[in-house]
Amino acid sequence: MSTERIELDARIPEDLAGQRLDAALARVFPDYSRSRIRQWIDAGRVQVAGQVRRPRDRVAGGEAVAIRAVLETAAQDPAEDLPLDIVHEDAALLVIHKPAGLVVHPAAGHPSGTLLNALLHHAPEVGALPRAGLVHRLDKDTSGLLVVARTLEAHTELVRQLQARTMGREYLALVQGEPVAGGRIEAPVGRHPVDRKRMAVVPGGRFAVTHYRVEARLNGFTLLRVRLETGRTHQIRVHMAHLRHPIVGDPVYGGRMRPPPGLGEAALAALQGFHRQALHAARLSLEHPLSGERVSWEVPLPGDMAGLLAALGEGLPNPAHGG
Repeated sequence: MSTERIELDARIPEDLAGQRLDAALARVFPDYSRSRIRQWIDAGRVQVAGQVRRPRDRVAGGEAVAIRAVLETAAQDPAEDLPLDIVHEDAALLVIHKPAGLVVHPAAGHPSGTLLNALLHHAPEVGALPRAGLVHRLDKDTSGLLVVARTLEAHTELVRQLQARTMGREYLALVQGEPVAGGRIEAPVGRHPVDRKRMAVVPGGRFAVTHYRVEARLNGFTLLRVRLETGRTHQIRVHMAHLRHPIVGDPVYGGRMRPPPGLGEAALAALQGFHRQALHAARLSLEHPLSGERVSWEVPLPGDMAGLLAALGEGLPNPAHGG
């Protein structure tokens, strides 16, 4: 990662008097999201009338504001000519269909060959943006749709939509067991108290809400359509495990697979040969950063997951578009 120095000076308009500092500064500096401004305030990078303040402090209007911060960019990660399944592309954003097995961000063990590296080759301008314009992520072995900003203005707007929970993200998840009906899971998600590499439902975790409904029943398994209201790390996987209906194939939260009695040999072989969580980001909707129009995209299940469903139950409707 590389860094860009940010130096901003302004005066808070009188008509913002009484607002929280982070909210007021998001209005004064619309190129930066409220969450990023809040991080700068917490880090002591913002001075109001010469003093460091808290994000929740109220402004009086008329104060001088100085921001001296650093913005991380992805410019030093190598651009790589890797295949991208581009569902939509315009001046403001890209919508990518990510296959299972592709890592989104470089990290320990995956310094290259990631979606970010491919984006830097296809759209070099994203190197000037935080995380190369990626405003949300999918786990390595989750397939489906991701949106990528191409400009700082689009990035700020898409982050705002995520925070306001107006960006729609729907997944198809094959889970163990048979939930009686759809429902809503509200359970805080945080680091596991013992295994810090895992997440868990824990007291004091971050507020997290997942909605789900039954899409199809398959002889001891259930295909769910899941909608995220919040976006915590591993949220769907953790919430489904908490519900005691873990996602099929999940190596971290799935536990030991217990096929139902009487399951056919073909279905059993398909289950044993499926080596990732059966989770697919099928649908994405948002307000376009330029036009403000509500737009959406949908992609069908990948072949491995569609094959697993076919083995578990014949004669089902197309699961990517049912319900």
